[in-house]
Amino acid sequence: MAQQLIAPDQLPAWVPGRLTVHSPDVGWDGLSVRGYRYGPSDVVVPPLRDYTIVAYRRGTTPMRRCVRASWAAEDLRPGDVSLLTRAAGSHWVWPRDIEVVHVYLTHAELAATCRQMYERDVDDIELHDTVKAGDPAIHRTVMQIAREAAQGAAGSKLMVDSLSCQLAVQLLRNHAHVLFRETGGSDGLTFAQDREVRDYIHDHLAETISLDDLAAVAGLSRFHFTRKFRTTIGTTPHAFVLQQRVERARTLLERTGTSLLDIAANCGFADQPHLTREFKKRVGVTPGRYRSRQR
Repeated sequence: MAQQLIAPDQLPAWVPGRLTVHSPDVGWDGLSVRGYRYGPSDVVVPPLRDYTIVAYRRGTTPMRRCVRASWAAEDLRPGDVSLLTRAAGSHWVWPRDIEVVHVYLTHAELAATCRQMYERDVDDIELHDTVKAGDPAIHRTVMQIAREAAQGAAGSKLMVDSLSCQLAVQLLRNHAHVLFRETGGSDGLTFAQDREVRDYIHDHLAETISLDDLAAVAGLSRFHFTRKFRTTIGTTPHAFVLQQRVERARTLLERTGTSLLDIAANCGFADQPHLTREFKKRVGVTPGRYRSRQR
């Protein structure tokens, strides 16, 4: 059975605190922010779906944290940052009041920046699990993101996109281990072809996407495109597009109250039963049941 990962807005079920700021339910793709005021706590957190950056805003406290059966301890104060990779359970203990800002980056967001930085496809990324990262630049970026979430001024989406990229680059340069995917040389898509195809799928997900469309984006025949795509991505174009549709549906279910009928249309499914069938096949529950679990 696939590991159950919790979304950022589910965290208060395990770590109760007063919410001070949060990003909009829609419009911030790949990144979210939530600020909290916490009292003294001893909490066990299930594996999180996203990479987590914790920036300390107010209060000074000793912090003990256990990740993968290894405990670490630091004294934390405003300006400090803790990092936690995705899909890793953790145990946190602190004895004093603190105020923090959490920024969450999805795997897709961090991997997309990594591909652009190194022009290589990414198999996996792990953040260094650090209680005290000692990186003022990351703290400043997180605080800027929190201000954008609180103010929501004109141009906020553009600013957040820029800050998200800046944060990802800072993490990848200094606080991450990247496992690159072997593309099979000339048997796979080039980096540029891969990027163009992924961008096309992202931009046209609500529409019908044909094999001919994707092959044309890559500048290949249908036969050669299908073979190279499978070598590079590890699955067929059809299966990959379906997975992206399901991932977008998952995001809409988590962050919005959009009806299942509209979600099906927005994600490119033929109808609501098609959404339900493919979602349950890949996630293990129906869209309705998945949404009810997020509340």
